[in-house]
Amino acid sequence: MTPKDKSKAYEEIARIFEISNESAKYFLNHVQKSFKVERPPHKLILEFVAKQKYQYQPTPYDVASAMKEGGIWDFALGSPPPALEDEEDIYQ
Repeated sequence: MTPKDKSKAYEEIARIFEISNESAKYFLNHVQKSFKVERPPHKLILEFVAKQKYQYQPTPYDVASAMKEGGIWDFALGSPPPALEDEEDIYQ
């Protein structure tokens, strides 16, 4: 077994998106929480993300939605998170 085989899904996500391990754990958990009931395992999320070759870090909901649309995890999605307001709109 190589060291890569022993790495956790969040460690690989952290490497792919160049984010901290904590941010990667948060990302994986929120991809799972995007689904209503049946939640995909971290390993499946990692395999999906690794094949996508994202140029930027997508939102967890975007990943969940793409997994559903691609038939990778065909379970009901929850509501998308509210869109973030532009900063200048907040202060008006």
